[in-house]
Amino acid sequence: MAPVTPSGLPAPQRVAVVGAGMVGLATAWFLQERGVEVTVLDREGVAAGSSWGNAGWLTPGIATPLPEPAVLKYGLRAVFSPSSPVYVPPSANPSFLKFVAGFTRHSTMAHWKRSMTSLVPINRLSLASFDLLRDGGVQAPTIEAKSFLAAYRTTAERETLLEEIEHIHAAGQGIEFDTLTGDEARAIEPSLSDEIGAAIRLHDQRFIDPGAYVHALADSVTARGGKIMTGATVTDIRDTGAGVVVTTAEGSREEFDAAVLATGAWLGGLARRFGVKNVVQAGRGYSFSVRIDHVPAGPVYLPAQRVACTPIGDRLRVAGMMEFRRPEAALDQRRITAIAEAARPLLRGADLDHREDEWVGSRPCTADGLPLIGATMSPRVFAAGGHGMWGITLGPATGRLLAETMVTGRPVAELAPFDPLR
Repeated sequence: MAPVTPSGLPAPQRVAVVGAGMVGLATAWFLQERGVEVTVLDREGVAAGSSWGNAGWLTPGIATPLPEPAVLKYGLRAVFSPSSPVYVPPSANPSFLKFVAGFTRHSTMAHWKRSMTSLVPINRLSLASFDLLRDGGVQAPTIEAKSFLAAYRTTAERETLLEEIEHIHAAGQGIEFDTLTGDEARAIEPSLSDEIGAAIRLHDQRFIDPGAYVHALADSVTARGGKIMTGATVTDIRDTGAGVVVTTAEGSREEFDAAVLATGAWLGGLARRFGVKNVVQAGRGYSFSVRIDHVPAGPVYLPAQRVACTPIGDRLRVAGMMEFRRPEAALDQRRITAIAEAARPLLRGADLDHREDEWVGSRPCTADGLPLIGATMSPRVFAAGGHGMWGITLGPATGRLLAETMVTGRPVAELAPFDPLR
C-alpha cells in the first residue's frame, strides 16, 4: 500500500514525464531516487529541444530574471531589427501579444528585484544538485570554469553587469568576481582581441556539453529501470480521479498515478487545460561551432553583444539571440550571421566563416521571468518549465524539488514563487 500524502492522495508509484530535455529527465531521475517507476515520453528524442545546442553554462551566480529594464532600453526600433540580439517579429497572435505586454510590464527594476529574490533559493541548490547526479552515477562531467570572462570594449559598457551584480548581492545571492583591464583579460584568455578594453572574471562557475550531458542523464534513467519512449507525441492527458491517462498521437494509451509536463516551449498546449494560464513563449536561441586558434579554458561572455561562447571539445560554441517567435519556425540564417558579425571583432583566431552545427532551439520564457514548477489544478498533473535561459542551470534543482513535493505531498518552500497557477 502506497503511503498517503497530506493531500489525501497516495504517493505516486508510476509517473509519466512528458519531455526528454534536461528538466524532464532530471525530474525522472530524482523521482527514481524516491522509488518511483518512471516513463519519459518525447515527440522527438532525448535533448531534441533547447537542451542540445545552448551554451551549456552552469552559472547560478548570474541566473537572473529575463525581463529587465535593459531590455526596454533597446526601444522598439531595435527589437524589430533582425540583427538585434533581442528580436520581436511583428505578430497579431493574441497569446504572443499577451506575453509581450506582460514581459514589458515586468521589465522594471522593482519587478526584477522581486523575481531575483524568488530565484535565489533554487539557484543555491543548482550545483549541489548536479553533484547528486554525479554521485548517483550520471556518466558526464560538469567542468569547472578555469576562467569565466565577461568581456567589453570599454569600462563604461562594463558598468551594466557590475550594477547587476550589486543587485544580485542585495538579493542575497553570492557571486565572487574580479575586474580586469583588457590586457589582464587577454593574459588569461588569448582568444580575446585587442578591441577588448575591460572585463569581469567570475569565480566558482561551471559548464557542460549540454547534448552529451542530457544523453548521459537519459542513459542513467534507463539503467535504473526507467523507460524512455521517443517518437511519442502526447496529445491528451486526462485525470480519471484515480490516476491519469496519457494518450499519444501514435496510438498508445496508458494509465499512471501522475504526470509531469516538461515540454519546454510547448508547455502551454497541455498545461492550459489544467488551469495554467501563464503564456510560455518560445525565446529562440541560435548557436554554431567554429575552430579557434586558442580554445578558451572556460566560457567567454560578450554581454554588450549578448553572445555566449563555450569550449566544447576542440571547438568553440558561439550562441546568442533572443528571438520571440513560433518554436516550429525554420532557422533564420540572418540570426546566425548577426551573431557571427557581433563576435568577429572581439575574438582572435576564430574561423567564423566556416561554421558547423548551426542550430536554433526554443527557450521556454514566461512574462515574469520565473519558471512554472508544481501542481496544476489537478493534484495528479504537475508542470516543470518556463525557465527561460536557465533550464540547464536549474534543471536538476527543479527535478529534485519537484520530486520531493510529488512524493511527500508537502509544499517545498523554494518552489512557492513558481506556482504554475499564479
